[in-house]
Amino acid sequence: MASSLLFSFVIGYFLILLLVAWRTSRHANNESFFIGNRNSNWMLVAFGMVGTSLSGVTFVSVPGTVGKFGDDGFSGFGYFQVIIGNWIGFLVVALVLLPLYYRMNLTSIYRYLHDRFGMVAYRTGALFFILSRTVGATARLYLVINVLHVFILKDLGVSFGLTTGVILLMILLYTFEGGVKTIVYTDTLQTTCMLLGLVVCIVYILQHLGLSVSGALEALDARGLGRIFHDNVNSRNFFPKQIIGGMFIAIAMTGLDQEMMQKNISVKNVRDSKKNMVVFTFVFAVVSFLFLLLGGLLYLFAINQGGVAGAGHQLILGGKNVVGDGLFPTLALHYLPKAVSIIFIIALISALFPSADGALTALTSSFCIDLLDLRNREGWSEERKRRVRMAVHVSFAVIFLLCILIFKQVNNASTIGVILDLAGYTYGPLLGLFAFGIFTRRTLPDKWTVTALCLLTPVVCWVVSQHSAAWLGGYQIGIELLLLNGLLTFGGLAVLSRTR
Repeated sequence: MASSLLFSFVIGYFLILLLVAWRTSRHANNESFFIGNRNSNWMLVAFGMVGTSLSGVTFVSVPGTVGKFGDDGFSGFGYFQVIIGNWIGFLVVALVLLPLYYRMNLTSIYRYLHDRFGMVAYRTGALFFILSRTVGATARLYLVINVLHVFILKDLGVSFGLTTGVILLMILLYTFEGGVKTIVYTDTLQTTCMLLGLVVCIVYILQHLGLSVSGALEALDARGLGRIFHDNVNSRNFFPKQIIGGMFIAIAMTGLDQEMMQKNISVKNVRDSKKNMVVFTFVFAVVSFLFLLLGGLLYLFAINQGGVAGAGHQLILGGKNVVGDGLFPTLALHYLPKAVSIIFIIALISALFPSADGALTALTSSFCIDLLDLRNREGWSEERKRRVRMAVHVSFAVIFLLCILIFKQVNNASTIGVILDLAGYTYGPLLGLFAFGIFTRRTLPDKWTVTALCLLTPVVCWVVSQHSAAWLGGYQIGIELLLLNGLLTFGGLAVLSRTR
């Protein structure tokens, strides 16, 4: 299909987002930007959070994991082990963390660390969130922008850097004024389009292959691609590691993440916010399974189109290895009907924007509230605060641009793995800080030693991760690295702490 035609749909979709942003941001102020005036509809928040949590990584990278060959065979549906852990972690967020945030009437969730431990712990938590979300969001953005560039804009003579800059400018334009108040609605629209694309692709491939859902699962099992639980203790995919790691990833990347929580605490009351979280939990699990099913169907479809399964991590189609992040885009844009290709592009950009707009808004909110203390600067007019907030917003967009260009140079074939690995290092100190505050009654010195400890534990974890197989008899540390990081932080904080 002509790249110019596909690009026209990207522009048309963006114009719709601008219209929604204009409608929702009228009469918006700083409180609208930060927490949506605490008046968001919980059902819209729950549905929109599905798109934010899944993002372009789930849309492109998760289907590609099904045919990935690991240390104990095909990954298959093994990623669903992480989803089971996520499901448990989301319930912990709903039942433990949300009541805490509402009870303290927080705008920034890291204010909890200030009230519990003091300014140093508070700003350390905010800094680790800013680091974590910047790295995670730009990795997600890179994946989708790279797909758009390789399959559409490259043919039009547009460079990767210009592609990235234009897309970030688009996101800036529709989040500049409304913030959370706007993205609650735009995320709902985008999640709808993304799920529509998912369902359309599944239905088309099932019909093309003449399979039912049960027949497709049987065909995947016959090829070794339908396995969920991995029982090799020394494998990174060993099921207890994946489930436990998935649980703590959900707690850290959702419950301790300002981007995800600012939408939840924009709901009127804690009861509705908890309902939002529980509904989101079930929808997230179902949708994630459908993405894995799609991954399996894409593998079968590729073979049906002449693809040849090579040794290890290979599926050769049209002279290229399409296993990994390239599987879905390659098939959608070159082997599926034009109508499905258009739906794929709309769904892809729908997966792109929720993770990016929410991240930019949350990072701006955290920097302004936690580091600049913008809301409490009584000598500043509302207009001055607005100008500062906008300047911070633009600055983070520039930082996003630089980080995406770095990811382009790294060019890893499986972005979902990169994000989970990075989360283990950057969210671990946050997990340790919050756990220490919730489960102990001890205090911390309001000194730089707290920040130094939180910077040291990820370094220790990296060293252990690099040598775990040699030191632990072949045992490989996987996504449970986050738990190890949190435990080391917790232990270090216990050493630094004192009784009240």
